[in-house]
Amino acid sequence: MNHLGELRKPAGHRPLLTVGATVPVADPENRLLLLKRSDDNYGGPPGGATEPGESLEETARREVFEEAGLKIENIVLSNVFSGKEQEYRYPNGDKVHIVTVVYPCRDFSGEVQLSNEHIESGWFGLSEMPEGVSPVIKPIFEQFKKSSVRT
Repeated sequence: MNHLGELRKPAGHRPLLTVGATVPVADPENRLLLLKRSDDNYGGPPGGATEPGESLEETARREVFEEAGLKIENIVLSNVFSGKEQEYRYPNGDKVHIVTVVYPCRDFSGEVQLSNEHIESGWFGLSEMPEGVSPVIKPIFEQFKKSSVRT
């Protein structure tokens, strides 16, 4: 069981503060990889919670590999998101307040291979984001649309 799973045992559904990494992976056509989760059917880039003793960069690399089967290189911290827009309740009732550290990446190898955590994947331009993007991911995409930072 992972660290958050262990914390959930005594906490139940009460809110937990989590820190994690999200990696908007962009292909050569500047489209972002979105993965659709199997538990809530929301889409978003690969990412997840940091485990004890792990750096955020290590979290980013691990999560992209675990969730999408891609090896990433050359990541640079782009932004940190927190606050009310990063509160989320999972379908099972667990509530989290997320501090999301974003590491855009263009330098990757491999072919997308989904974990059992996701049911589908696709590459999308920022102007063509599909319906059903996770509420906590929407502010991250909006930041990319508004900034001159290219993923």
